[in-house]
Amino acid sequence: MSTGLHPATQIGTVALTVSDLERSLAFYQHLIGLYLHRRDGSVAYLGAGGDDLLVLYHQPHARRYRTVCGLYHFAILLPNRYELARALARLYQAHYPHAPTDHVMTKSTYLDDPDGNGIELYCESPEDGVFVMNDDIFFARRADGSLSDGREPLDVPAFLRLIRSPEEVTSPIATETRIGHIHLHVADLDRAVQFYHGVLGFDVQGVMRRFQMAMVSAGGYHHHIGLNTWRGEGIPPAPVNAIGLRWFEVVLPDDEALTPVLERVQAAGIACEQHPTGWHVVDPFGHRVVLTTPAMRANTMHHR
Repeated sequence: MSTGLHPATQIGTVALTVSDLERSLAFYQHLIGLYLHRRDGSVAYLGAGGDDLLVLYHQPHARRYRTVCGLYHFAILLPNRYELARALARLYQAHYPHAPTDHVMTKSTYLDDPDGNGIELYCESPEDGVFVMNDDIFFARRADGSLSDGREPLDVPAFLRLIRSPEEVTSPIATETRIGHIHLHVADLDRAVQFYHGVLGFDVQGVMRRFQMAMVSAGGYHHHIGLNTWRGEGIPPAPVNAIGLRWFEVVLPDDEALTPVLERVQAAGIACEQHPTGWHVVDPFGHRVVLTTPAMRANTMHHR
C-alpha cells in the first residue's frame, strides 16, 4: 500500500567518491560510453547528453571498506536490447570482466569500476516474463508460465548478432539512457523498509528474507531501490574517507509531489537540509538521499 509517493518518481543522479578521477573518467567515457558534460576542478559530471547521470568526486586518499553500509551497485538503464548489445561488445573488446545475466524481466551485465564501485547495465524485457517477490524468495516467471531463478546466463551471442558493424560499438550512448535503480548495503532490512516505504513513500515490491533483500519502487516498477544485508546485519555507516556512494537523487515530478514527502520526513523527526539540487536527508545507514524535482535540477545544473 503506497503512502503517497508519486508514481512518476524516478532515481536521478548518482554521485560517487573515486580515488583517481582521470582513471575513472577514462573508464566511464570509453568503456561505459558516457559523455563528460563538464568538469569543475576535482568534480566531473557525466551523462548521455541531457541530465547528469553520474557525478564523480576526486578524493585521492579515499579507501574501500568491505564491512560497512554503502553502494552495492547503481544501474544504468539502456533503452533497448540493441543498446545493451553495444555495451556488451565494448566490454568484450576491452576484455573487461563482467557478468552477463538474464533476469527474464530484464537483461543485464554486472561489473565494477576501477575503484570497485558496482555497476549494472540493463534493459527491460517484460515480454519474456515477470519478477515474483514474496516474504521469502525472489524468482521469475517466464511468459510461457515456467519458472526461473531469475539469474540465468545471458544469451550473449544473440545480443552480439544485433550489431552489424564495428562502428556501431563506438557510436555515442543513446540519449534515452538513464539511471534505472540503485541497490544499497544496509544494516537492517526492517529499518530500511521503514525509511524508504514508511517515510519516503516507496511501495514495497517484496521483502525476501531468505535472500536478506528487499525491493521498493514507485508506480509499480520492479524496483527503484534494492536493499540487502549481505555484508552483515548491524554494520556501521561508511566513514567519510570511503570510496563509493556520496549521494543519489530521488526525482519527483513537481513540487506538489515533493511537498508531502518533505512533510513525512519532518514528521519522522529526520533532519532535512538544502542541497544544491534539492533537499538532503540521510537514511538510517548514512546514505545521503537528495529529494528533488526536474525544475529544481534544471535551475541548479550549473551550480552544483
